[in-house]
Amino acid sequence: MIVVTGGAGFIGSAIVWRLNQLGKDDILIVDELGEDEKWKNLVGLNFADYLDKGNFIDRIIDGDPDLDIEAIIHMGACSSTTEKDADYLMHNNFKYTQELAKYCIGNNVRFIYASSAATYGNGEQGYDDNEKELNTLRPMNMYGYSKQLFDLWAKKNNLLNKLVGLKFFNVYGPNEFHKADMRSVVHKAYGQIKETGKVNLFKSYKKDYEDGEQMRDFIYVKDAVDMTLFFLENKDKNGIFNIGTGNARTWNDLVTILFKSLNKQVNVEYIEMPESIRDKYQYFTQANLHKLFEAGYDQPITSLEDGINDYVKNYLIQEKYLGT
Repeated sequence: MIVVTGGAGFIGSAIVWRLNQLGKDDILIVDELGEDEKWKNLVGLNFADYLDKGNFIDRIIDGDPDLDIEAIIHMGACSSTTEKDADYLMHNNFKYTQELAKYCIGNNVRFIYASSAATYGNGEQGYDDNEKELNTLRPMNMYGYSKQLFDLWAKKNNLLNKLVGLKFFNVYGPNEFHKADMRSVVHKAYGQIKETGKVNLFKSYKKDYEDGEQMRDFIYVKDAVDMTLFFLENKDKNGIFNIGTGNARTWNDLVTILFKSLNKQVNVEYIEMPESIRDKYQYFTQANLHKLFEAGYDQPITSLEDGINDYVKNYLIQEKYLGT
């Protein structure tokens, strides 16, 4: 059985969708559905069972002999970059991941977990997934720090050659409807265009960047999933890897492509950035993918133009989810 934690979430449900396409449905989904509409991501997907994340970790800690697991793909976490409850992030993102890792290593189970590009902080140290440089990174928010802590724990305990950590950059695509403020700008901007005919982007507060010219590595969720599952199939590849396109694009690029996909004239208003995030804002991110390619990943990566076009026309306009 393949376990996908966060399996009802954005990337997790997309992983289940792709596994289904590959003919796999012996899947245990672990999540916490709560009161939002995340459950809709599961409609149309095929899986063997569902467990609440609390019940699952209890069974892991107790060493439940009835668990017959081939791999755990651990996407479950609080992904809010503005979450201020540090104790919650320590328990949910760091300690929970520790317990899963110890179980997998002790039981010869493949362990693939989500780290984050947020661990790179302001990018002063670059965006190279060099494990030797992990200690030099300085995340700018508690979410990034909670992810960094596990990476460092795995390194300190000499476990990086026994598991896979994936540093996801800016992922966008279907099945993110439920993510509220943590939705991609593609999804948010689509809603703004429908409602007002224009898109709001943050002004720049650095002289080197014009308004809207801040840059991100935007990766389509289908590519992020394919990169993740590469490590499920190639069990001899371990360590920490960037998950991105290797090609930074501006926010202006992104919204221009979005307007064009809707056959609408570009209409952007630049607004003040909240002071609470100005000193934590990343002006540039770009994944170095040399290590991923060196590991053998050779699939073509969707361009921002093609990714947004697919997302808009096949999912957003039709209000469809993956698998429906």
